[in-house]
Amino acid sequence: MAPSLAKCEARDAADPLAPFRDRFALPDGVIYLDGNSLGALPRDTAARVARVIDAEWGDGLVRSWNEADWIDAPQRVGAKIARLLGAAGDEVLVADSTSVNIYKLLCAALSAAGGRHTILTEPGNFPTDLHIAQGIAAQQADVTLRTVPRDEIVAAADAGTVVLLTHVHYKTGARFDMAAINREVAGRGGVVVWDLSHSVGAIELDLAAAGAQLAVGSGYKYLNGGPGAPAFVFVARELQAGLASPITGWFGHADPFAFADDYVPGPGLAPFMSGTPPILGLAALECGVDLMLEADIAQLAAKGQALCDLFIERVETRCPGLELVTPRDPAVRGSHVSFRHQHGYAVMQALIERGVIGDFRTPDVIRFGMTPLYIGYADAWRAVEILAEVLETRAWADPRYAVRARVT
Repeated sequence: MAPSLAKCEARDAADPLAPFRDRFALPDGVIYLDGNSLGALPRDTAARVARVIDAEWGDGLVRSWNEADWIDAPQRVGAKIARLLGAAGDEVLVADSTSVNIYKLLCAALSAAGGRHTILTEPGNFPTDLHIAQGIAAQQADVTLRTVPRDEIVAAADAGTVVLLTHVHYKTGARFDMAAINREVAGRGGVVVWDLSHSVGAIELDLAAAGAQLAVGSGYKYLNGGPGAPAFVFVARELQAGLASPITGWFGHADPFAFADDYVPGPGLAPFMSGTPPILGLAALECGVDLMLEADIAQLAAKGQALCDLFIERVETRCPGLELVTPRDPAVRGSHVSFRHQHGYAVMQALIERGVIGDFRTPDVIRFGMTPLYIGYADAWRAVEILAEVLETRAWADPRYAVRARVT
């Protein structure tokens, strides 16, 4: 029998992560299950960004590059994110967007010593990953993009291959065995670029132990950095000297303030910084990362999986018409749960109107993010009750929900 609301409330009362909920500016009457798409606003962020605007930019002006340490923000925040990744501080840098960072790492890996000629990924990967790879293949005559089913990735890899994979699939929530993939692909001479956008801040990661060499990730999902927050790039220390960023911007120069005509790449990860850091975005991201670092990541990951288990059990008890898309095994999934429904878009719109915010992914998937810092067990229980009401009353058939909006 699925747990009662009272048992869920008791579980919340005993949850060591429960106090974090008050650290977020969540609206009353809303159960926010879309933090895997856009994280909630930490309460500290508004004041921090206001201080950057009013004091550092307004009063400090250009002096704040040094006096407020703007200049080192990409490395400083990157080193904090590294603690969530199981990486060294000098292996992570905050820069640009996830899409741009994918482009940089793919190009760098393709042109590294020895040369590679094939980008290998799976069909149905996150669109920007596929689109960036398609663009590179279209621009470089000697590069081919190949897609194969996920269970054929390893067998298709060889010494000429750069494998591009999303660690936790954005739609299904299925998680790759990172260590096994890295080991097998490396054994065949290839290299893997991981997209960690749906992993970092949600599950335990240890890139060093898993043998990861290259990765990117988003700052605005579980890291709660705000819409369009800067992304990060990870390059294992042993690869840094042998990779050249395809975007040779002035902040990647060995001495950017020498204003030399000729480009000379800086040491370590510096070349992957490219252009001037987005300080306002970095300030907001740093607040989200600092908050995440206050939590015990093992507790956070365990609670995320417990919430997923509860949500799946409740849905299958109360909403038998939905088809589970996400793996049942916590070891092979992330921290969001997806179900399939013929009228998925309309179902989600009806839920949102009733205060349960998840999202929809074409053609028929409704997706619910279990973000442990601000979602509790009673939240998950209540969300399923509202979902059951939407399905039982056919509320989704309301004509208002028939027209698809651009953003859901």
